[in-house]
Amino acid sequence: MRISEIFNLEKDQSQLDFVDIDIEEDLPLFLDPYFLSLRSDSWSVDAHRTIQSFFHYVLDLYRSGRKQEAKALFVNLSEPNETCLGVSTSNPRGRGVGTDEAAEIFNNLASSEVIEQGLLSHLEDMIIFIENVGKDKISDLTTNVIRKHLIEYTQSQCKLHGIELTKSVPTGFFWDASLRKWDNIYSEMLIIEGRKILLVPKSIVTFSYKYTHERYCQHFVLNFLQHEHLRINSSLVKRKTLKDGTEKVWVSKKDIAEKEGTFRKEYLRDFTKQHPQIFKEFRESTRREIESLRHEELEQETFDIESIVDLLIEKLRKIPKGTKYAGDYHRHILGIMEFIFYPDLTRPVIEQEIHDGRKRIDISFDNSASKGFFHQLHSSKGISSQFIFVECKNYTSDVANPELDQLSGRFSPNRGKFGLLVCREIDDMERFLARCADTYHDYRGMIIPIVDNDFIIMLNQIKNKKANPQEDLLSERMRKIILR
Repeated sequence: MRISEIFNLEKDQSQLDFVDIDIEEDLPLFLDPYFLSLRSDSWSVDAHRTIQSFFHYVLDLYRSGRKQEAKALFVNLSEPNETCLGVSTSNPRGRGVGTDEAAEIFNNLASSEVIEQGLLSHLEDMIIFIENVGKDKISDLTTNVIRKHLIEYTQSQCKLHGIELTKSVPTGFFWDASLRKWDNIYSEMLIIEGRKILLVPKSIVTFSYKYTHERYCQHFVLNFLQHEHLRINSSLVKRKTLKDGTEKVWVSKKDIAEKEGTFRKEYLRDFTKQHPQIFKEFRESTRREIESLRHEELEQETFDIESIVDLLIEKLRKIPKGTKYAGDYHRHILGIMEFIFYPDLTRPVIEQEIHDGRKRIDISFDNSASKGFFHQLHSSKGISSQFIFVECKNYTSDVANPELDQLSGRFSPNRGKFGLLVCREIDDMERFLARCADTYHDYRGMIIPIVDNDFIIMLNQIKNKKANPQEDLLSERMRKIILR
């Protein structure tokens, strides 16, 4: 059973921030440290720093001659099965890295001499250059190192959805970046049928790596070698006279690979040492191609956009107005926002305390956007927006200045100065936008209102195959606010 079914969340994968795992069978998804390194949201940045702390400490120990100490750090890279991700076909069992395999990986690392040759700078580079390391093992290595981050994420998601945690449970080993050592503490954990479970943000997982030695070889190394063989007119060059009398000249990648053994990691190490620029191009190209999985990719055969949209709209319309139903409204709006704004907004936290608990924010999201409206807030509009704050008001009457002041009072340069005020309806939208303009021009932050009908319009546009309808709505309302 999936997490959503076990706890009766009444939400499908498209309305949840975490991977809705089946605790009885692993999903073929993996953690990709390279993808994690490219993300700008605060959770991913912190997790990547922890990975870098671990790996750079291993390299530092190795380079200083303390190889046994470096090897000892691999001892805690055990088989993680708390995430239920990986390549198992029955009960989750983490078929990535065992203790013996971790020692073997380190021995392969040492014998390859990639550290001495300066080829290894990041954890994910081991996939390219080290024998017996693939996406499953790198995913397991990553899970162990950032386990504390995953525990904290699980705790916040369980609070968000009202899932009970078990107190005083040993966490399992995680890397403490500040102390540069492995640690194991007692904390609140999600326990299901006697097993520890870790939830993973859906925005950071992948089905298959683009950062692989096969792709590096096929599309970069062999491309380079093709040009070289043609340049020197090697014995692998083939010629054919066409009917129009012109000559076709080519070199087969297959012939090069068979002759030189290019897919061997030993060959890739030697090649990269001689041509580091090609490896740099591979990294940059991969950077441009990786992105978060879409809803339909995560749900695959069960994804029915028309049914999802119709159900979201129907439930929204059925929720009565008023304080009594505020919780129902908040929870449903959260699901709608997850559906519409993913992957730009991630890691929702409900009733986030600030100012030592004196104030609360209904919902806050991490701003994870790499393009579009939310990215442009800070990149071109000069609006601090590390976090996006959301206030939900299930009022029977219009919101007014007190609600604007309440939301703007949550803003700060460090947390962010952008918020969404969500409510059922606003009788005079132009007048309310004028109030938002007063807040903005008084340097108290940017607030954009969204009402039920806005969500319904955006949902229907998505059902009709319009991509990112929120961009038009938010951009138009911001324009009206700024230009007043």
